[in-house]
Amino acid sequence: MLEILLLALESLRYSLRDRGLDLLIKFGDAESVLRELVVQVKATHVFVEEEVEYELCLLMDDVSQTLSTLIRSPDLTIWRTPFYDIKSVEAIPESYDEFKKLQLPVTCPLSSPTLPCLEMELDWGTMPTLDALKEFMNSTRLNEPSDEWDSIKNTTAEAMVRAKFSKRGSNENNPSSREFRTERMGNSIFSTQRGKNFMMGGTEGVLNALAAYIRYNEGTSRDDWQALHEMVRNSESRDGASFIKLFGPAIHLGIVSKRKVHYEAVKYEKERNAGFLSPFGYSARTVAAAVDAVLSSEWYWLMGLKSKGRRLGSHSYRNWRWNGFLVQAPFQYTVVGCDGPAILLVHGFGAFLEHYRDNIHGIAEGGKQVWAVTMLGFGRSEKPNIVYSEQMWAEFLRDFIVEVVGRPVHLVGNSIGGYIVAIVACLWPALVESIVLINSAGSVIPGYSFLPLKKDRQVSIAAWLGARLLLSYLRLKTKDILKNCYPTRTDRADDWLVNEMLRASKDPGGLVLLESIFSFDLTVPLNYLLERLEGRVLIIQGMKDPIYNSKSLLGKLKEHCAWVMIKELNAGHCPHDELPEEVNSTLCEWIVRMEST
Repeated sequence: MLEILLLALESLRYSLRDRGLDLLIKFGDAESVLRELVVQVKATHVFVEEEVEYELCLLMDDVSQTLSTLIRSPDLTIWRTPFYDIKSVEAIPESYDEFKKLQLPVTCPLSSPTLPCLEMELDWGTMPTLDALKEFMNSTRLNEPSDEWDSIKNTTAEAMVRAKFSKRGSNENNPSSREFRTERMGNSIFSTQRGKNFMMGGTEGVLNALAAYIRYNEGTSRDDWQALHEMVRNSESRDGASFIKLFGPAIHLGIVSKRKVHYEAVKYEKERNAGFLSPFGYSARTVAAAVDAVLSSEWYWLMGLKSKGRRLGSHSYRNWRWNGFLVQAPFQYTVVGCDGPAILLVHGFGAFLEHYRDNIHGIAEGGKQVWAVTMLGFGRSEKPNIVYSEQMWAEFLRDFIVEVVGRPVHLVGNSIGGYIVAIVACLWPALVESIVLINSAGSVIPGYSFLPLKKDRQVSIAAWLGARLLLSYLRLKTKDILKNCYPTRTDRADDWLVNEMLRASKDPGGLVLLESIFSFDLTVPLNYLLERLEGRVLIIQGMKDPIYNSKSLLGKLKEHCAWVMIKELNAGHCPHDELPEEVNSTLCEWIVRMEST
């Protein structure tokens, strides 16, 4: 991402210089640099783009406070480039179905403004090298990471799994042999990093690539367009997924705006259809992919903006961007407590951080710092057009621990969340103090020693159809299914929980997540994932689980993982929400025990 950023800035600087302007580049903390610049140029106004990410919002607050101390304090103006003509963010409905009924018009992109030349001497700075930028970023980190933590994100979960469980002997299974290569493909604006293609360069190059993308069906004799079309074919893991993979970083960095993408795609569609747009959808699949991607991205950005005022008890929600080159939307998380051991709560399939509604504060009151996050694809987090997998979610949690929490955590996971935290603990043990599995997915297979290497996951026609049938069934039966999962306290499967699950199922991208169910790979058994965590694993099992055979699973765990601690509860699939007081007490006792060893 840093290399893409530098190339985009270089292109922007050349573009400005062609117009008699320039781009000022400075190293340092934003407060000091802007304070010095405001004084130097005698600025009366400072314009900053509206943000939804928690860390960027904090930065803006710090800048505002610093500038307010000046004798001639400039006006700090927050500006937004609206995608829709919206008068009030607070008035936006939280249901995507209701939002679409508003039929808000999409605003047109603005032409480049003519700016006056700044007639004063300034040190405009030089473009830094990639190594210099990395060195500067490392030197300004508040918490200096160890070498192990600093490099822990450089290898994908898939490569780690292959190296750990597969037959060795060739470089193909060596995570360091292919992971870190960055290759610029001739004069192309694409580069290859870790086997993936990413857009590079400035706005003009990105718009040229966009023109080639939306005209994919036409064919071309241009070499650069043919190269892009080949990348489209290689990136299409599911219908329309290539757009996010190829253009995601450019949109995230602002090299091209979402409304510019929408404008160009719709303009081409009208050209194909004598100036009309069909009410039955777009005639070109690439046009549909581009439009759907930016509409979805804008919806989640608006929800992130609106959520800045939401609270969970006495604490607010926070927004975080993950893997910016792939996903351009906020993820919601919350943290309660400041001191004590860190605990990260991970929900199960179809749930969200609020599923720990009566656990977060209860655990934090015992002197713990409790984090809870809604994973990508669930709840109010974005649901991008990608193929979801247990390995992708493991990387998500890994990055959250490294980037947000900043220290090893006690990982707690329910259902599929339990299996994912087991993967994290297995692949990156330095991040984990202990793990707690609450009615976890996964199996126990004695003597397991080989992982069959699975090919790239593609969405089949059966998965496409199955997801739609499953979604219809789940919407009809959500309340009944939930009550079945809460056998001893059916009242906990309340209307709020049901309605929030139904709301999330109607978000853009909800079907994409369900399609991925059919390609989940849980073949690595729990006994293998947990083998390096002897003495640091707690199993909390609701014995009336209607989904998993609790008695059989615990029997195998006791036989083949005798060192795990097991707590049986008279509950169903979600003991943490069905019997929160008992689970909170058990978790607090477990953390005290782990911290004292």
